[in-house]
Amino acid sequence: MVIDPQAVPVSIAYQLLTSAVVPRPIGFISSLSPEGVANLAPYSFFNAVCGEPPMIMFSASNRDPLKDTLRNVQTLREFVVNIVSEEIAEAMNLTSGDYASDISEFNVSGLTPVPSDVVQPPRVLESPVNLECRVHEIIEVSAKPMGGSIVIGEVIRFHVRDSIIDKGMLIDPDKLKPVARLGGPSYSRLRDRFDMLRPVVKK
Repeated sequence: MVIDPQAVPVSIAYQLLTSAVVPRPIGFISSLSPEGVANLAPYSFFNAVCGEPPMIMFSASNRDPLKDTLRNVQTLREFVVNIVSEEIAEAMNLTSGDYASDISEFNVSGLTPVPSDVVQPPRVLESPVNLECRVHEIIEVSAKPMGGSIVIGEVIRFHVRDSIIDKGMLIDPDKLKPVARLGGPSYSRLRDRFDMLRPVVKK
């Protein structure tokens, strides 16, 4: 089957994209409004993009009104990425609703906000890994209704639960138990993995 994304409804192209590019890690973003309301929202257009300095990205869509997270990040230029584990998956899903700007998703989900070390937005206590970030750049990719902006943030603090990291500073995925996004309402757990060593090329 060959599909021209320009020849099908936008919703179909989006569905094809998000069900083909799987599994996608979830960036559970906490931000702070100018009024001091702590916001919490999941983003599955999320990944690491740079090693030195460490940077991540997430993409927020052009919602009407503008998503609280993007507006907050544009204003404060700070945010926290909280990694979603199996134990907080249901709470994460509760934060995905379109709540009013004066409603904190921490209250909706029952998750616990704790102060960050360097940035103003709080971290999620129950998340096994938190990444405190400062905005490096915000790039508008598309101004169309289903378009969005990419937020690139520099990680300036890592918080890692002691029980999931080894002496070599490597996080054990079996202990992290990350949750990933698939298409539609589907998510995945890490239940099977395998290792492959890179080939050694003689020069």
